[in-house]
Amino acid sequence: MADVIQNFKLLFDRPNEPMVSPKGDESVLFELTEQFLGDEYKSNGIEINNRFGDTATRTVPLKGLRRTPAFTKARRLPTDEEFSVFLPAHQEMADEVIAELLAVPENQLQDLLSTCVYARVNLNPQLFNYCYSVALMHRRDTRNVPIQNFAETFPAKFVDSKVFSKARESAAVANKGGPRIAIVIPRDYTGTDLDIEHRLAYWREDIGINLHHWHWHLVYPFSSTQREIVAKDRRGELFFYMHQQVIARYNGERLLNSLARVKKFSDFNEPIAEAYFPKLDSLTTSRGWPPRQANMRWSDLNRPVDGLVVTIADMNRWRRNIEEAISTGLVRMPDGSTQTLDIDTLGNVIESSILSPNREFYGSLHNNGHSFAGYMHDPTNRYLESFQVMADESTNMRDPFFYRWHAFVDDLFQRFKESGNVRPYSRSELENPGVQITSARIESSTGDINTLNTFWMQSDVDLSRGLDFSDRGAVYARFTHLNHRPFQYVIEANNTGNSRRTTVRIFISPKFDERNLPWILNDQRKMFIEMDRFVVPLNAGQNRIVRQSTQSSLTIPFEQTFRDLSAQGSDARNPTLASFNFCGCGWPQHMLVPKGTEPGAQYDLFIMLSNYELDSINNPEGQELSCVEASSFCGLKDRLYPDRRNMGYPFDRPSTSAANIQDFANLPNMSLTDITIRLQNITEQNPRNPKN
Repeated sequence: MADVIQNFKLLFDRPNEPMVSPKGDESVLFELTEQFLGDEYKSNGIEINNRFGDTATRTVPLKGLRRTPAFTKARRLPTDEEFSVFLPAHQEMADEVIAELLAVPENQLQDLLSTCVYARVNLNPQLFNYCYSVALMHRRDTRNVPIQNFAETFPAKFVDSKVFSKARESAAVANKGGPRIAIVIPRDYTGTDLDIEHRLAYWREDIGINLHHWHWHLVYPFSSTQREIVAKDRRGELFFYMHQQVIARYNGERLLNSLARVKKFSDFNEPIAEAYFPKLDSLTTSRGWPPRQANMRWSDLNRPVDGLVVTIADMNRWRRNIEEAISTGLVRMPDGSTQTLDIDTLGNVIESSILSPNREFYGSLHNNGHSFAGYMHDPTNRYLESFQVMADESTNMRDPFFYRWHAFVDDLFQRFKESGNVRPYSRSELENPGVQITSARIESSTGDINTLNTFWMQSDVDLSRGLDFSDRGAVYARFTHLNHRPFQYVIEANNTGNSRRTTVRIFISPKFDERNLPWILNDQRKMFIEMDRFVVPLNAGQNRIVRQSTQSSLTIPFEQTFRDLSAQGSDARNPTLASFNFCGCGWPQHMLVPKGTEPGAQYDLFIMLSNYELDSINNPEGQELSCVEASSFCGLKDRLYPDRRNMGYPFDRPSTSAANIQDFANLPNMSLTDITIRLQNITEQNPRNPKN
């Protein structure tokens, strides 16, 4: 079984290199027949493949296919072009390929391997990688095949373009016995602080944050011919909540950098003041990613080759239709009838997943917003230009405009929450009778009480899997990123009733707004970021609850971002590779805590012990329980979302009875504590970095 898993894993290796050559560091060769040769190797591919067989450490025979997939649509995408699921033409291609990979009967792994090799040979490498990853993740018989770290497979989407000539030199020198010296990525390589938005580059361009967004959309694709892949429990609501938390975190970072909260992009005709120069080169297209100059505007898109023929008037019409649904609380169906609108349906409508009840009427507002921004430089394909980073799920969080666009999207959800169709929580929905928090604090590993400490760390990522046509051997890029000292929550609680369970909900928020004034609750509730959520037993009487920061239900372990995933099988928090495949969409552990400031930023720590009888979900015991650690953003594989409450509870709705957080947190089962986040402005080496 180990060899079978390894064989599938090898299809991620060096995506632009042909299958006639060996794969992986151990030089494994797939034995190709004429059926598996692309057009460019029809004449001599078998000879080349046989020649490599003399040096291969292991060979993998392929089972002949009784029927070769036609890939009628997918073959239209040239191998040297970028791929994006935001483009309708590309999404149709992906749907076609995923359907073929899922159609192979369960447990027929040799047939599946042959089908995947055939797809890899004949398709665009980025299209293949996306479809292959989605298929592996959603088939039951491949759940133990690890989805490779995208930054290692396609490093050009994450790394300064200047790195790659140095990387190939490093690989060649190391193979001659020289030292492996990590290539240091400057922290400020896309701009300077003359652009005030560059103050947030450390956050927007963080490798873990961008991997999170890419992986979340693998777990939650919005389109597929296989409806069950999309129709996961509360999918539309999770689309809202994950992105709402991203905006809340980003706004918090802006305040820490003396910037106002992000301004939503609500007038589709206004110039966009923010410029962005990504400094990325595509190893697939051999072109640089297009920049965006300051004050560019959206234009009608007329790119039939991408399936994009859409106007700004279309976008405004779809927005008006969605706003009507929000104001009336009703969604129109294709037959003219109406249904009650809820947050889950609204999420599917705004994103325009295949679960949207009326895609013709409500259109594709969110997705096309990314496409409008991604093609501002060439909206009619006059210059045969590819899209900008906003149209790629692995790169779009780098762009300041991503947050302006999602501030607009989030505002639609917030308007629904603030409409008369969603009532504020009653006291009975917030309290937990008989449960009282008597004290709550944070203990840092530094010995500080109620102070979180952040710092800068340099960590390495191996780029070698994505360095096509170069010498073999590890090549490390060294990133400088934010990190925090470990800490724990200590909660003392009194239970006057019988033994029971309770859900512990932990949030933090900046204590003051951009004017350094206390918040009104309806503004601050949108600034609270979830830090953890977990269920514990409460004995009768006094209870002491201790929870480590590394146990957060929001995050994936640090090592899943900055270490080779092949080493993750022994990780105590991730005993199975299937867990990562589904839960790699969690928030990166190193970005759990906001940056803070050197003098110390003041934050509110809110802790709530909610009524488990109103929280619990009937998830049958015995079903696979995967990724407990990242369930807040990822849910649970093959199970219901592990919390009956609305996502973001208790801050997802406005309150009519409380003007500020002090008034709101006045129930015995809630606590409010002043904490400080202090930046230690030093840079440390990750002790796990490979030694030279």
